[in-house]
This record gives sequence, structure tokens and C-alpha cells, in this order.
Amino acid sequence: MKILVSDPLSEEGLKILREVKEFEVDVITDLKPEALKEKVKDYEALVVRSATKVTRDVIDAALKLKVIGRAGVGLDNVDLEAATQKGIIVMNTPAGNTISTAEHTMSMIMALSRNIPQANASTKKGEWKRSKFMGVELYGKALGIAGFGRIGKEVAKRALSFGMKVLAYDPFLSREVAEELGVEMAELKELLAKSDYITVHTPLTEETKHMISTEEFALMKKGVRVVNCARGGIIDEAALVEAIKEGRVAAAALDVFEKEPLSADSELLKLDNVIITPHLGASTEEAQVNVAIEVAEIVRDALLGRGIRNAANYPCLEAEVYKFLQSYIVLAEKLGMFSAQLAEGRFQELKISYSGDITKQDLSPLTMSLVKGVLSPILKETVNFINAVSLAKERGIRVQESKSSREEEFVNLIQLEIKTDKEVLRVAGTLSPNKQPRIVKIDEYYVEVSPLGEMLVIQNWDRPGIIGNLGTLLGKHKINIAAMTFGRQTEGGKATTVLNIDSPVSTDILDKIKKLENILAVKVIRL
Repeated sequence: MKILVSDPLSEEGLKILREVKEFEVDVITDLKPEALKEKVKDYEALVVRSATKVTRDVIDAALKLKVIGRAGVGLDNVDLEAATQKGIIVMNTPAGNTISTAEHTMSMIMALSRNIPQANASTKKGEWKRSKFMGVELYGKALGIAGFGRIGKEVAKRALSFGMKVLAYDPFLSREVAEELGVEMAELKELLAKSDYITVHTPLTEETKHMISTEEFALMKKGVRVVNCARGGIIDEAALVEAIKEGRVAAAALDVFEKEPLSADSELLKLDNVIITPHLGASTEEAQVNVAIEVAEIVRDALLGRGIRNAANYPCLEAEVYKFLQSYIVLAEKLGMFSAQLAEGRFQELKISYSGDITKQDLSPLTMSLVKGVLSPILKETVNFINAVSLAKERGIRVQESKSSREEEFVNLIQLEIKTDKEVLRVAGTLSPNKQPRIVKIDEYYVEVSPLGEMLVIQNWDRPGIIGNLGTLLGKHKINIAAMTFGRQTEGGKATTVLNIDSPVSTDILDKIKKLENILAVKVIRL
């Protein structure tokens, strides 16, 4: 079996692959797109870092490809949908740079506190300005960590060892897990208001883009210090510049940026109290070796039939079983993503129940897919089919699975109940006659929903004019309604309205919908 390594990979990883007698390993880097398309035809596996762009064209040209291994976390350079459609397993290495990024974050926090880069530059110029670089201690200060996954937890451990008080915000973090780790659980606004230092460790999603912007800076303590070693775009850079100039933010340290490399005329470079590094979070010898070893091991094991780990698009199944369950796996993931975006509050428990012919199968792949769907809107590429259930448990979310032999209203049905600290949400789904996923029930309301693309879920009174008002408003803003479904229990009572729409809804339009007569609540769902 032939393996193409198209980006530089540490020798320790290459050695693992070359030791397998069945493998022929070629390292060919800096391939142009057309050259990659031509070259990849003969290979069963492709190993990349971030430089190689594995587009749909490349995947379509790959005649034998079975596995794509990404040495790193992000999968934005791999067309996951195209790979899935062609039956190619895509795997990443989410844990390889955890310690490296956590240590870089702490280095940034310490450098901010003692003005180390500025003092170093000044002293090397022949100056001796001790009073200019007066610092602050970490001891007794409050560190707010927004995003409490692997890296967030490692940062917390190190901060606690410095005598800092740690506040953690994460939609999936339970109070029990927070207490066990010795940190205080907080909502985002509370964390912003109480913290002396704030560091972000979330993936970049539509929900987290500019998660820290003008409104959030206004909530912070005067003199707060801000760090981003996660993803560019989580912090609104323009808003950060203004907050620094206004004196709200005393200093900032950034390793990642909205556009990389950072433009030479960036306002951030003009501010003396901003520390800049060129995306070095994972740039340690150990991290590079760790991800190389991990990607080599998972590619080796997948090709040799020893099991699949860190699969971003596949649960591990026999071909015939997968053929039968494939549509249900898609349904389960869509059901999870839809429900997670609809639910309010911190997740505490997921109850999954199955009924119908599917109960004769091993349903663990469906549960893995559903839990992955629930976690994906927040955790993005750090969650996959293999680690989803364990990540939920790490965050104190209980996962229960049950089968029902009694006859339901649908031949095969997957039902999810999400218990949070604010509500209990129940959503059910099945397949249409042509095997397409459908949401058929939201709480007590029966609906017929295609969980695709941009959607609006509306709670309203069942009164005349609802359809007309919605259609008129969306039409005025050139937003086409692709499909609409209604669910009610009694005439004139509360109802649920779900719309599939062809283009995104802005915050301004969403506010206008909320103000329409007989509208109780509106949620945007993106799948």
C-alpha cells in the first residue's frame, strides 16, 4: 500500500510508517494543486499538515485513496463532505499540541504581567528603565478561561499552581467537573466582569466568531489583560484595539489573527502593550513529534484493519452494516446538531432512545454520531465519532441509551431528550421514504422538517397572519423560504413553526422577526 506524505513530517512519524513492510512511503512536499491531483491517483493514504489543500478536485482524482491523515487539529484544508461521499476516512490529531499550546498561553500571561518583551527590547537598546516596566503578580488574580476543553484544562492547572483563581466558561462544563478541578464555573458575562486575565480556548465557529467584541469589552474590569492562543477571529481585533486605546484593556497577547500572516500595517503592531507571536502555539519540538507519531499510528492502524481512531467523518463499521446504517448515522448527527442549537442552558444529560427495526443492530455508532452532533456546534473539529461520548463524559454530561420494542408512530425512530439546567428538550427524527433525514417532533409538537442549511425555529401563538407576516418580512429582505412546517396541539394555542431558508438571517432581521405580532421566540439553526 502506497502512502503519500505531502507536507513536512517529523522523522519519528515517518519511521513508524516505513517500518511496516506492506507500506511504500513517499514524501513529496510543495506539490501544486494540479501536480497533487495527478500524483494522488496511485496512493491508498495521504498524510498532510496545513499547507496541502485537499479539495474536492483532489479527492475526485484519488482513485485508490482510503485514508487522509491530518497531523494537527484543524480540518479546514480538507473537504470533509467530498471525502465522506467517496468513502474516504479522514482522521486528525486533536491531542498532540495540547501541552504546547497551554504552555504558550501561560508564557503569554507571564510576559504580559512583567512586560518582558518590552523590557528586553529596551534594555538591548542600551536603556535601563526599571520604573517604566513595573509589573503585576499573578498570585491572587482571577483568570477567566473561555472554552474548557483539553487545552483550557491544562491552562487552568498551571494557573492554579501560581495561586490564581480560575473561572471557566464552557456550555458543556458541568458544576461537578468544575468543582473536581478546583475552578469556578461561570457564565460568559460573569467571567468577563470578574476576571483580571481572560484567555480564549474555543474552536472558531459561526457562534464563536467575535465572541469577544465591543459589548464584551465593555463588561470587563478596567485594566484586564487578554490572551488569544486559540483561533484568530474569536476576538474582534478592531474592538480590541479600541478597548486598549480607551484604557479598558491594559494589555493583550495574541498568537493567532483574523488574517495570517498579520499585515504589516495592522494597528495591533503599533501598540506597545500588545505582545505578538506568529502562530507559535503548536511550535515546539515535542508537539511536532507528537502529532507526527499520532498521525502515523492512526493511518497505519486504519490501513492494516486494526481499528479507526480520531475519525472526523466515520464511525468504525463493517461495510455491510455501514451500508444499512449510513442514513441513520446521518440522521443521528443532524438530530444532535439541531437539538443542541435549540436547547437553552448547560447540558447535563442526553437520553437517546431507539425504536423499530434498527434496534436489531448495534446502535453504538448511532449514539456516537448523535453525541458528536450535539457537541459539534461548540467543539467543532476537536470532536469526532470516536471521542464524542468520552468528551461528553469529561464535561459531566451523562449519556443514556435505550431501545424500545413497543410500536411507535414511525417504523424507525430516534428520540433525543436533552436535560439542561434550564429545561428539558425532546426532539425525534426518522427517515423519509427516500432515506432522507427528517425531524418529526419537537417537544409535544409534530412537524415535518428537513434538517438542512439555514433554518428558523419559531415559537408562536397559532393566530391568523403568522405566515403572511413572516413571508412579507423575509421577502422584503430578499430571503427565500424553501420550506415551512407548523406544529400545534390546539387551535389558537402555542405552536412551533420551522422554516428552511435559502440565505442567512442577520441579527437585525432576527430582531424584526421577534417583534412581529404573536411571535414568542426565534432561534437560528445552522446545519
